[in-house]
Amino acid sequence: MVEQKKYLLFLGVPDSEFAKKTYGGYHNVFVSLLGDEGDQWDSYRVVDGEFPDEKDLEKYDGFVISGSSHDAFQDTDWILKLCDIIKKLDEMKKKVLGICFGHQLIARVKGGKVGRARKGPELCLGNITIVQEAAAPENYFGEEVPANLRIIKCHQDEVLELPENAKVLAYSSMYEIEMYSIEDNFLCIQGHPEYNRDILIDILDRVHAGGYIKDDFVETSKATLEKNEADREFWQKICKNFLKGQPS
Repeated sequence: MVEQKKYLLFLGVPDSEFAKKTYGGYHNVFVSLLGDEGDQWDSYRVVDGEFPDEKDLEKYDGFVISGSSHDAFQDTDWILKLCDIIKKLDEMKKKVLGICFGHQLIARVKGGKVGRARKGPELCLGNITIVQEAAAPENYFGEEVPANLRIIKCHQDEVLELPENAKVLAYSSMYEIEMYSIEDNFLCIQGHPEYNRDILIDILDRVHAGGYIKDDFVETSKATLEKNEADREFWQKICKNFLKGQPS
């Protein structure tokens, strides 16, 4: 009998009404991207102070840190506690996939620098350029490395300086560090491989209703979705290859 693989998702965001109604929450959005039959996926809403017992970390095969509306450079209690857990997972050489806020927080923990995005926020379907010489098969892309990948972007901060021994895997016209890896145990992505167009439209509408973005920003962002969509299947392959090992 094959031993059940166990994964843990650190959720840095509350469920939106749309995510709850449509998917049953963000836990299910992530599992639909990363899960396979027979997996066990547990999630802890760290933004609300929910954390696993540290003695239980050992039993998991891999970890995912989600996005968040909070800044990865803040020193709030839950963020500092999550930083400590990342350090422990690093010592244990566990695999950790960092998405958006997670991508930035791992950079912070590992000695990089995070701050406000120098060219401003992004809420759109973005196109990122893959660093061909870095994105070898051992970096989870498989045999054929694309020149570019489309991904949904939803952030106002960025990694300004990489930690030592981190390798840039992708960049864009807006941000120098769209994706990086550190050894075999961290893979970090600024965009959201788990999001689809409907989730982005819901976020745009909510942020717009709250008065945080102007009409023209919303129109420009929605226009990016008109003729293209995210390369979700390729992102799924990369993330699964990293967390679960590549198919032989």
